Amino acid sequence: NEYLVELNCPEFTHICPKTGQPDFATIIVRYSPDKWLVESKSMKLYLFGYRTHGSFHEDVVNTIARDLFDLMNPKWIEVLGNFMPRGGISINPKVRIGG
Repeated sequence: NEYLVELNCPEFTHICPKTGQPDFATIIVRYSPDKWLVESKSMKLYLFGYRTHGSFHEDVVNTIARDLFDLMNPKWIEVLGNFMPRGGISINPKVRIGG
C-alpha cells in the first residue's frame, strides 16, 4: 500500500544571509516512501545543522527536499516551511518533487 510519512520540526532555525539574524520556522516534510525511510534522530541532526547555515527561505526548503529525495528515492516528497513573519509578512515556501 502507498502511505504517507509526515515529519514536523517546529524548532527549525537558520541564518538570514543578508542580516545574519536567525530565522525561525516549522518545517514539515511529507513523503511516500518506496524502500527507505528517514530515521527521526538523523532527520533532527540534519535539520539542526541549518542553525549556522545562511540561506533564504526558498533555498532551505528546496535543499531539504532535494537532499532527502536523492537519499531515499521516495515516490514523491513535499517540504513546507512555515517561517515566522519578518516586517509583518511571513514567507511559507513549499516544494514537491516526484509523483
